[in-house]
Amino acid sequence: MSKPNALSTRTQVAQLCHYIDQVSGAVTPPVHLSTTFARDANHELIGEHIYGRIASPTCDHVEKIAAVLDGGEEAMLFGSGMAAIAAVVETLSTGQHMVAPDVMYYAAQDWFRRISDKRGIGLTLFDATDPDGLKNAIRPGETALVWIETPLNPTWDVIDIAAASELAHEAGAILVSDCTVSPPVTTRALDLGADIVFHSATKYLNGHSDVTAGLLVTHEINELWQDIKTVRAHLGGICGPFEAWLLMRGMRTLFVRFDKASENAFQIARHFEGHPNIERVLYPGLESHPGHAIAKRQMTDGFGGMLSLLTKGDEEDARRVATRTKLFIPATSLGGVESLIEHRASVESPNSTVAKNLLRLSVGIEDAGDLIRDLEQALE
Repeated sequence: MSKPNALSTRTQVAQLCHYIDQVSGAVTPPVHLSTTFARDANHELIGEHIYGRIASPTCDHVEKIAAVLDGGEEAMLFGSGMAAIAAVVETLSTGQHMVAPDVMYYAAQDWFRRISDKRGIGLTLFDATDPDGLKNAIRPGETALVWIETPLNPTWDVIDIAAASELAHEAGAILVSDCTVSPPVTTRALDLGADIVFHSATKYLNGHSDVTAGLLVTHEINELWQDIKTVRAHLGGICGPFEAWLLMRGMRTLFVRFDKASENAFQIARHFEGHPNIERVLYPGLESHPGHAIAKRQMTDGFGGMLSLLTKGDEEDARRVATRTKLFIPATSLGGVESLIEHRASVESPNSTVAKNLLRLSVGIEDAGDLIRDLEQALE
């Protein structure tokens, strides 16, 4: 429960993203590009930093903002989402076991498969649409990591974070929740029981398709968290200062961007539900979506800008639609201010089970009516 007269998360983030320089009066935080930091006459560090591979002032600033956003104890910034994922998995030992959905961000799943093959770490992929799928996949006393993603990319099925947390903790495992497409504007996974939240900060947190970064936010600073921090420091997975500064710039507008993208996506989903050229619309904001009730409970301020359309016809028909749009750009990635369209099966790994007629849409902040008309002309 928030304290009386406490500032909202939105206001706290806005304050942290700004800065008043007492000399120049500048209101934008500076970027510290230095890779090394000086010592005083006693050979003691003047500040808190020693070397840019370990930490930097600009990254520290972004991490403070991220921790406030997710309501966590501390955050850790990486040079990419995959660097953050790899750092978490690196803490597992041979003989331990991890669990993940069978439909999820394909690059992360490919890395899990590689680690399982190379390191002797067990991996079980579960069907998130099966009510008992996660429960049956967990091995009490053996499973160390339960990795979930919600909504799942690119089918947008929804996993109950609180229920997953209970199952993971009963088995002695930690729960990491990938909330890339449900940022803390709308979902606070740590409040629902997750131990660590993961974000591909390249996406909604940055929002301008010009930064590659990843973030982890922890519920508590413990031995596991310190181990992840050691992995980042030794492998050099930290984000560069300028990229961190650009990410901070993007986070200043996160709330308004996400609100508009969610509004646009909902209008598009509702328009094409039941469309003669569309087999099915996959969007958790629709009441017809099987995970709508859970999504409504978890996603408290909008269902996001991601949806998928299953077109009628074969794979080539779907590909043609993706190349005939004028406003939607045929490109990979998501969460930016511009709208993107992608024939998803074409870019996923050979292990992918994504439907061949699935088009993944990342809806931006353009006019919703214009976006609808663009998809209509492409479908025709």
